[in-house]
Amino acid sequence: MPSAQPPDPGSCVFCRIVAGELDAPIVHDGADMIGFLDHRPVFKGHVLLAPRSHVVTLPDLPDALLTPYFTLVRRVSAVLPASLGAQGTFVAVNNVVSQSVPHLHTHVVPRTKGDGLRGFFWPRTRYADGEAEQVAARIRTALES
Repeated sequence: MPSAQPPDPGSCVFCRIVAGELDAPIVHDGADMIGFLDHRPVFKGHVLLAPRSHVVTLPDLPDALLTPYFTLVRRVSAVLPASLGAQGTFVAVNNVVSQSVPHLHTHVVPRTKGDGLRGFFWPRTRYADGEAEQVAARIRTALES
């Protein structure tokens, strides 16, 4: 059964990014989907992909958006390794449990053998000033080609 919408989707952090009220390093800005860098990435280049419309969990995603959503997830997961010098990606969706923002989003995290990621323990890092926009630009360029 789909989860209930929060009482005020206007207070949703991701809806505020979509509306341009909050800044985020954007890697994809499409009609139905948005992609941006996580502000506390597991590894630099950690992308969050979300529908522009407020949807709480994957079961809530309208059928019409299912293919475009996962096509974008696949595209980002394909370009991250080459654009960032990684060997692969980790792709994950949380539904309610461990979902820090109640707006559907998929994590696409660049991975390299020996990077230290173990199971679902996600150490977090930070970007240096200006670095997030540089990383976002590299991913945007790869997505556009």
